[in-house]
Amino acid sequence: MANDYDLLIIGGGPIGLACALEAKKAGLRYVILEKGCLVNSIYYYPVNMHFFSTSERLEIGGVPFVSNNPKPTRTEALEYYRRVAVDAALHIRLFEEVISVQKEDAVFLVQSSKESYYARNIILATGFYDIPYKLNVPGEDLPKVTHYYKDPHFYAMQKVLVVGAQNSAVDAALETWRKGAAVTMVVRDHEIGERVKYWVRPDIVNRIEEGSIKAYFNSRVSAIRAREVDIETPGGLVTIANDWVIAMTGYEPNLAFLRKLGIELSGQYQTPVLNEESHESNVPGIYLAGVICAGMNTHRLFIENSRVHAAQIVEAICNK
Repeated sequence: MANDYDLLIIGGGPIGLACALEAKKAGLRYVILEKGCLVNSIYYYPVNMHFFSTSERLEIGGVPFVSNNPKPTRTEALEYYRRVAVDAALHIRLFEEVISVQKEDAVFLVQSSKESYYARNIILATGFYDIPYKLNVPGEDLPKVTHYYKDPHFYAMQKVLVVGAQNSAVDAALETWRKGAAVTMVVRDHEIGERVKYWVRPDIVNRIEEGSIKAYFNSRVSAIRAREVDIETPGGLVTIANDWVIAMTGYEPNLAFLRKLGIELSGQYQTPVLNEESHESNVPGIYLAGVICAGMNTHRLFIENSRVHAAQIVEAICNK
């Protein structure tokens, strides 16, 4: 059958591509299904973002990643992973979401938004960037609220509220302020996050201390309206004028999809149950690769320390 594979990879991010490279090298018949564009998560990163890691730690398949500076930009990463996929002629089907997976004897029947597939093995490399943590406050569904920040120019000469205190929130606050926005930050804790990039954290701290960017610490947004926002602060309720809310509150993996497949989750972080050597889950034939392996503990695994999963999994499949 045309759509009959040894391996079906769900997710076309860097780790999904790494799995495909290993599968091709091993002579496996494989396909990647990606519900968005190529390396969809990186595409939705802020336009001016720099990675924390150096370029060589983001390489996959032994293909060199050369960047202008030690820490590559989003644009350079998109170009690199696109070049890897094209040069290797990887079998990828984009904008095709997996709807269901059913096991029939020793074969999985995978139904996508476009076609049906048969596969003897499946790798889930779905990351965690698709489901934002909600504020769960009135007005969060207004068009002025976004959980994805892209380009600072859009917010020029506007009153912007940034929710959060980690890298994405800090980047959004600094960049929009430098484009002429009046920026206010709402931070749940008492300070800017300790994991913020070391060359950026002093910048945001100084801007807050000098008053260029207003920050409410130990605070939370309680309501959003068309032209203003309510903030609960230690000193009481504060209402400020506002045009846009950038809620950089983090993201979570699609654990509901894992449960639907019968994959067991355990502990505080809902970590998927898997064999540490083969990365096979409790469902025979379904493997996990990349940050999805850490469940809700999304700060434990990154591209640089999970790209090795690809070789582990393909070796395990070939040894069956």
